[in-house]
Amino acid sequence: MKFHRRLDSMVCLRGLAFFFAGTLFLMPSLAARAQQNQDEEVERVDADLVVLNVTVTNERGDYVHNLKRSDFHIFEDNREQAISFFGVQETPFAAALLLDTSGSMENRLSLARSAAIRFLDGLRPDDAAAVYRFDTEIEQLQEFSPSRDLAPLAYGTRADGWTALNDAIIRAAGDLAQRPEKRRAIVVLSDGADTKSRASADKALVSALSAQALIYTVDMTPPEASMQNRQAAAAALRNFASKSGGRFIASAGGQALRDAFSGVVEELSNQYTIAYRPTNRARDGRLRTIDVKLTHPNAVVRTRKGYRAPKG
Repeated sequence: MKFHRRLDSMVCLRGLAFFFAGTLFLMPSLAARAQQNQDEEVERVDADLVVLNVTVTNERGDYVHNLKRSDFHIFEDNREQAISFFGVQETPFAAALLLDTSGSMENRLSLARSAAIRFLDGLRPDDAAAVYRFDTEIEQLQEFSPSRDLAPLAYGTRADGWTALNDAIIRAAGDLAQRPEKRRAIVVLSDGADTKSRASADKALVSALSAQALIYTVDMTPPEASMQNRQAAAAALRNFASKSGGRFIASAGGQALRDAFSGVVEELSNQYTIAYRPTNRARDGRLRTIDVKLTHPNAVVRTRKGYRAPKG
């Protein structure tokens, strides 16, 4: 097996640092292993500081702006937590865009490139995005920058090889962990069927969570694929999105896909970043639930549902 990097080795992830009231809050490196059961809606995160990127909409789906720290109430295991950091929706973001270039994407690659262009076109001056391709190997086509142009390398890419989706997410998470932006995202365009990764989906998810990255997934499975393959692809992509606090997009192709990508950029530009230090400091490896409540009436909140405490 040829592989661009040894992604099964431990990924060194820097902590996420926040300055608030003259105090530096550091996110320690990941130490706990992935929870083996993918059906659980929480993941294991070794952190003294719990960071949430929160999307708030009204019942019509419009983003709710101008909320204050006092409007949010964070509960861990039904106990309210003191908010340590509060970032407004204008906070810049860093995104890693992952293009599936495996053989199964042969008839969808041009559509994926078109969607990537639409995503980059929505970047604000302070945002940064990098572009990767993945098949049997993983390659960074474009370094993190505010550029709205897709790198020429992306146009010369052909669909070939197997699908190392999990390993690609780990690579992107490792790079995002080194970014200064507090808001981070991994955007995946794929048919979702991992056929080559050395790492498991659990390990990929934990890597993204430890980098505080939401995962947005776009299902590029072709209509002619079997029902079994379509269902398996959708399940894999939904798992990454729902457990990280991102969003799953069932691609209809064409303009609908391009509009969906514009929606991802808009969502990342309209989130709140909130952090707290848990009052429960026990390193017991137990599941802890997170619930975010707002004083704002009729608000709909989306963020990750919890985490698993470090052990030992």
